[in-house]
Amino acid sequence: MQIGELAQLTGASRRSIRYYEQQGLLEARRTGRGWRMYDEGDVRRVLNVRESLRAGLTVEDIRQVLPCLEMKTEDFLACQDSPDEVLAMYEDRLAAVEAKAAELARYRAELVERIAVLRAGHPGEELGEVLRRAEADAAA
Repeated sequence: MQIGELAQLTGASRRSIRYYEQQGLLEARRTGRGWRMYDEGDVRRVLNVRESLRAGLTVEDIRQVLPCLEMKTEDFLACQDSPDEVLAMYEDRLAAVEAKAAELARYRAELVERIAVLRAGHPGEELGEVLRRAEADAAA
C-alpha cells in the first residue's frame, strides 16, 4: 500500500508517517519510481507508535521497543523483548509525568490563591473585571 492508504488505515497524517520514518521507527520500501510502499506490519507499527505517543512516551522511548512495534497492540503493550529495559523506560516516563502533574498542581494552587485574594478585595464583582483591574494596576 502507499502512504495515503497507510494514513487512512491508521489515522496518522502523511507528515507523521514521514516523521516516523525519519526517526527510524518505520522503514518504507521504495518502488522503482521512488514511491513509498508499506504492508500490514507497517499498519501495526504506526498504530503502536501513535498509541505510545498518546501514552506520553517519547520517540527515544519508542526506539527502545522497536522489535515489538509490529506486534498486535495488545501484545505490544506487554512486549517482553527486553523486559528490564522496557519496565525502566515506562517507570522513568511515569516519574516524568508525575513530576509534571505536581508542577501543574502547584500552578493551580497559586492561581486559586490569587483569585481568592482578588475576589476577597472586591466581593460580588465579576472575576474578569477583578482580573482586568489587577492587570491595569500592575501595568501602572
